[in-house]
Amino acid sequence: MGRSRRRTTGGVIRRRSPPAALALPGVRQVDGAPGQVGPGRASSDAKPFNNRDIEVMREQLTGVQAVAPVAQKSVPVIYGTENRNTVVTGTDSGYFVVQKWALARGRGFHEGDERAGRAACIVGQTVREKLFGRADPVGETIRVHNVSCEVIGLLEAKGQSSFGNDLDDTVLMPLRAFQRRIAGNMDIARVYVSARNGVDTAKVQTGIERLSRERRNITPGKEDDFSVRDMKQVVQATAGATAVLTGLLGAVAAVSLLVCGIGIMNIMLVSVTERTREIGIRLAIGALEEQVLMQFLMEAVVLSLFGGILGIALGLGLAVVTTTALNVPFLVDPFIILVAFGFSAVVGIVFGYIPAHRAAHLDPIQALQHE
Repeated sequence: MGRSRRRTTGGVIRRRSPPAALALPGVRQVDGAPGQVGPGRASSDAKPFNNRDIEVMREQLTGVQAVAPVAQKSVPVIYGTENRNTVVTGTDSGYFVVQKWALARGRGFHEGDERAGRAACIVGQTVREKLFGRADPVGETIRVHNVSCEVIGLLEAKGQSSFGNDLDDTVLMPLRAFQRRIAGNMDIARVYVSARNGVDTAKVQTGIERLSRERRNITPGKEDDFSVRDMKQVVQATAGATAVLTGLLGAVAAVSLLVCGIGIMNIMLVSVTERTREIGIRLAIGALEEQVLMQFLMEAVVLSLFGGILGIALGLGLAVVTTTALNVPFLVDPFIILVAFGFSAVVGIVFGYIPAHRAAHLDPIQALQHE
């Protein structure tokens, strides 16, 4: 489900191939298919949603802010000598509300564009870069499949989805133009619904399910041939999975820090043992315990920071290689690097304190007699 500038929840109606599906942002999804006994299975009897279904939803659903039909197809998009396959989406102005997607330049779809089925296009940032470079595409004409289409707007960048898809690699067209001139049918694969702020999404879900069953002539006792997806629950599930992964990575990092800290402590203990006479001489000629303590603490911190620098450099190098191989942006947060660098210093202080304390409290006479 998309959101407006106010916090909203809603859903999406989606037709699978071949079954139909209903999904609402903010509403629980139950996967299912027509004519099947259990959820998650498909049937060739499933019929797609149509324009009248959208009109009825807008008229009869309560607590809804926007309803946006969506039909998609991957087709060639051509400008001059540049040519690329991209996902073309047929929709209307409600799409920008439910997806909370603003325009960087140009304008959205007017009611006249939607009613007349005018071949007008709004392109994403990736399409702009591939076809026009850094030039402004608004006002230019591109070919979408075999249709000449005027670019009337440019979408703001959204980046990648949680599944790694490039959301900016898209072209939007008025639904009727897409249906008649690109898809060649009046089918609607899914419908996005945005609930108003403060509205119980369970009620919105119930209303959509009831209305969809009526529209699709599903009698009591029969399985739904559509699905309703609650995007809040999807986000919560994703957040839960992310929290588990973060916890696991944190545990691995903690073990790594512990092992590294013990290594630093052992190295410093060996250093104290090998330099016992040196420490005894310093204490005998007047060095204070605090000065000896600080000397060995600083040595431990330097050793830890050196390891931290190597680790940061190795991590950045692996990140560059990975992002290049996966063709995803490489972004660096300097704050995270500073935090990692600070942790290196803390590890040196914590695990270097015991050897430093031992060195500072050596008896000068016994230290001088040490072989």
